[in-house]
Amino acid sequence: MPNQKTNEILKCFEELSAVPRGSQKEEKIRKWLQDWARKNNLESNVDKIGNLIIKVPASKGYEKAPSIVIQGHMDMVCEKTADSKHDFSKDPIKFVYEGEWLHADTTSLGADNGIAIAMAMVAATDKELNHPALELLFTIDEEGGLRGAQELEPGFVTGKILLNLDSEDEGCLTIGCAGGINTDSVFDLEYEACPNGYECAKITVDGLKGGHSGVDIHLGRANAINLLCRALSEVAAKTDLRIADISGGSAHNAIPRSAWAVVAVKDYAAANRVVADVEKILKAEFKRPDPELRFTIAKDNARPAKVLTLASTNKIVDLSLAMPFGITAMSADVEKLVETSNNFSTLNIVNGKLETLTLQRSSIESRLDFITRKVWAVANLAGGRSSNRDRYSSWQPNVDSPLLQKCTALYEKRFGKKPAIDIIHAGLECGIIGNKYPGMDMISYGPTIKNVHSPDEKLHVPSVSKIWDFTADLLASFKA
Repeated sequence: MPNQKTNEILKCFEELSAVPRGSQKEEKIRKWLQDWARKNNLESNVDKIGNLIIKVPASKGYEKAPSIVIQGHMDMVCEKTADSKHDFSKDPIKFVYEGEWLHADTTSLGADNGIAIAMAMVAATDKELNHPALELLFTIDEEGGLRGAQELEPGFVTGKILLNLDSEDEGCLTIGCAGGINTDSVFDLEYEACPNGYECAKITVDGLKGGHSGVDIHLGRANAINLLCRALSEVAAKTDLRIADISGGSAHNAIPRSAWAVVAVKDYAAANRVVADVEKILKAEFKRPDPELRFTIAKDNARPAKVLTLASTNKIVDLSLAMPFGITAMSADVEKLVETSNNFSTLNIVNGKLETLTLQRSSIESRLDFITRKVWAVANLAGGRSSNRDRYSSWQPNVDSPLLQKCTALYEKRFGKKPAIDIIHAGLECGIIGNKYPGMDMISYGPTIKNVHSPDEKLHVPSVSKIWDFTADLLASFKA
């Protein structure tokens, strides 16, 4: 059973989870946090981009200790199951406890990174916790491209020791991460009247686990966009096929869990057989990482007036098959570390044009440039126009960090074993914040969270208690 302090943290997490906080829509959660700070007589400030800092005075006897920055992000990835009626713009996240785990009802939980905010809030109001002056730094739009960290202003943060509570494996201290780039590509399409005698159908692939495109990219999970276009390619080999509309994926940093296409086919029966055959093949290929993978094909009586020409249909299918997805290089220096990858994130037809989004990651800047150039090359061959945005640098590890040495010793003293020291393939705000504020000593850690960026996201409740105890020890150790 959770202890009293864990219950306080989870209660706080549930309260803040009733407030909408999707990426780029943090206004309500920011106001809620400002109101909370005001009720607790704590000073708060907001910078021009929307980042929030709440200042907590030092405990008695800690007035001369260096101030500590506790950092997390306000936004969450909003994912839900196909049958969910949840509206992220107004509905609270519904908590479901199963044994030692907490998950949400048909949606992502948002423990990434709401649990960090909850822990920081409890730390700020705990009268028995010994700590230096605290700066609770809550950034915006981390999930959309780390924009809040990118736009931090000089002087907004004064502390030189930063605890980032955005890692997801209790027992690991993270000291480095990959950098990344988002690439948007746009493609012109040509249309024609839907051919006479063709039947229309909607082909869907779903049931995939998806997940975080950095944390989970090594697990071999399927990309729904790739699978859908494999099916379309096979159908096109048996009967003439034209795409009327197509969509897949939901966020730049989430592996696509579902995709669909509305198509016109000359022989629906043949298409139906091919989709069933493709499902069998792909279920065999992905039986371990995605055992719930499924395809459906259903006649669509709403016959479209226009469909893509054969050339434009082939362009979409070929582009989707050629676009790199998954790991492209493993680290030569760190065992089992993914060095470079690409996530084929989203594909949609918008205002008659095809739009795609990819997210490239690498811990080596030159390889990040190379995989990005490869994405551009594939897009160029399909006649696309590409642009990059939201580039962020990798966080290079400092194995001689005094903070790392302190954390390692305290963890071993508390739990009787050394923590793992980790470098991750996902993006963290630490590298950006460190560049903004030279001399910052940083560490990232957090409770265990599985399957983030998906409706399967779940938080290991006992790990919350361990992280709280470790954080309390760490804060108390800074007494001057």
